[in-house]
Amino acid sequence: MKIVLDNIIFALQNHGGISVVWYELASRLLTSGLDLHFTNSSQDVANPLGRMLHIDGQRRMNDRSPLYQKLIRYRDERIKEDGKFIFHSSYYRMCDNPHAINITTVHDFTYELYNHGLKRAVHSWQKRKAILHSDHIVCISENTKKDLMRFYPEVSPEKVSVVYNGVSADYHPIAPEECTDLHIPYRPHEYVIFIGSRAKYKNFELAVQAVSRSNLNLVVVGACLNEEEKGLIRKYFQDAARVFCTGPIDNRELNVLYNHALALAYPSSYEGFGIPVLEAQRAGCPVIAYNGSSIPEVIGESPLLMNELSADEMLRCLSVLSVSGQRERIVENGFRNSARFSWDNMYAGIMDIYQKAWNLKK
Repeated sequence: MKIVLDNIIFALQNHGGISVVWYELASRLLTSGLDLHFTNSSQDVANPLGRMLHIDGQRRMNDRSPLYQKLIRYRDERIKEDGKFIFHSSYYRMCDNPHAINITTVHDFTYELYNHGLKRAVHSWQKRKAILHSDHIVCISENTKKDLMRFYPEVSPEKVSVVYNGVSADYHPIAPEECTDLHIPYRPHEYVIFIGSRAKYKNFELAVQAVSRSNLNLVVVGACLNEEEKGLIRKYFQDAARVFCTGPIDNRELNVLYNHALALAYPSSYEGFGIPVLEAQRAGCPVIAYNGSSIPEVIGESPLLMNELSADEMLRCLSVLSVSGQRERIVENGFRNSARFSWDNMYAGIMDIYQKAWNLKK
């Protein structure tokens, strides 16, 4: 079986969940012994995961600079090959070779639900083309599959498979004294974490408002706060010292933050999967999340699911953690739940799909 992976995602984003998923798949395929090749595999990219993949020259096809990759991101890949081969793009590209077996992974429908104008139109055009012309489609959760069938009812359910994401072994319990060079000005269990994008549907303001009404502090992980976000902090916190923004950090530092936090606040309105939920659970950190989209199928049984998106509801969940023995039980349940997910399981699921699509192609 010949497999061609399109690594264009590493030129399109410097970091993000799709990059993580693609790195975990590609790194395992590189050690599989299969006839594997890559397009757009330049390692001269800002994305650290793209630089970590060591791809020798014999595996490279149609290698292009990161800038050129951004220019051709909407163009079909052209590969000269006389026999059938798997083509799997990291971001909704197709191969126009008639022998190509096109596989598409659909992560979510955020653009369709929360974006407008030209940005949404262009993204949706490319995604639609990929979905309708693929030999098989991978969805990362049952909720994403449900959304796909809602937006594209003409797609045969037989062409769609759910393969869950995994979670890195970088996240695990540590000794209380373990620390990093990253200084957090709060003691263990005195702070709540908010991680990742602060796009409107992630409900950062709700988390800020709720934590400000508690006796806890807030640690924001990710990009530095912009002026609008600094304004939210001033609006809700009388003492700005109760909020600390880490800026970008690595997995080792994030693992320490999870270990020492009282909880992760993850009040996103919509997720295709929600990898931080599992990261936190693996590290022994309770997760407060909204009971919607993919979260219920990922988080497992939990009394910390928010039934509505409000500061009062988040405060209710925080109060659960103060009940004697409750936090410990939630942490243990989180360990058991997160063990259901692994990148090796994801890889095995993708390989099953490749084989199924290969056998169906004449």
